[in-house]
This record gives sequence, C-alpha cells and structure tokens, in this order.
Amino acid sequence: MSATERRLPLGPLIGAIGGVLLIVSLFLDWYDGVTGFTVFEALDLVLVALALLSIVSLAGGLGLIRSPVSSVGTLIGALVTIVIVLSQLVNDPPAIVASGRGHAVGIWLALGGAALMVVGALLAWAHISLAVDVRPRTPAAPREGSEGQATTVRDTAPERP
Repeated sequence: MSATERRLPLGPLIGAIGGVLLIVSLFLDWYDGVTGFTVFEALDLVLVALALLSIVSLAGGLGLIRSPVSSVGTLIGALVTIVIVLSQLVNDPPAIVASGRGHAVGIWLALGGAALMVVGALLAWAHISLAVDVRPRTPAAPREGSEGQATTVRDTAPERP
C-alpha cells in the first residue's frame, strides 16, 4: 500500500449500516400498531446490543479504537441477529399471536438490516476492503499544438487506383 492509498474496510461499513437500520427498525411498527420496543420484553435489548457490536466493528476497522472487535465475533453476532429476526418473522411473539395483527414495515427493515450485518461480517472476515487513492490532483500537461493552433492529422496511406 502506497502512502497515497487509503483502505476503507468495506465489511464493517456495510455491517454498521445494517446495525443502524436494525436499531431504527425497533422504533417502527413490527406488527400493525406495535413497535419492536413495545412487543419484546428483552429481545429488543439483545438486538440493540448486537447492532452496536456491528457499529463498534466499524470503529475498529477504521482504527478509531485500539482493540477492534474480532471479525469472527462480529460474524457470530450477525448470524444470531438474523436468526432472531427470522424467528420473529416466522413465529409471532405471544403478545401478537391472539391479536391477529400482521407484519409491518419495521420487521422487514430489521430483516434487511440483519442481512446487511451478515454480509458485512462476511466481508470483514474475508478481509475485503476498498482501496482509495488520495493523491492531490495535478494539472494536465499541455499537449503539443494546444496553444490555440489547430492540429491536422495526415493519412500517410498510399492512394489506391
């Protein structure tokens, strides 16, 4: 890696976006008229903790904290997150079963966020990053004949009879 190249950890970035989506989804309706924080007793706190693990992984990947979270630990946390969200999608919590309420936007946003967390954790585990060249721009060297003169191009191929 050269001095002008900066590596952006792609996996932790995607995982952190998924973690933020998961936290936002808990404030939205998971079931008609019931938010994620309202319907769960302790499961919502587990989901917030797992989402924060993904966000801390980004801070570690960027070098903002000293000891970054292990990519294997982040992957396990992301897999647990998607299992929890899928289980709530398949098997409604007891407070919702008898009410006949359907799924709302929050649960789908949580599923998308959990999926992004898994993808980000897999990319981090595979050590895939995005390399960005941060050299300052230099002005282009002037071409010959560019001082307001028109340049002509001659075809040097012989004429055919």
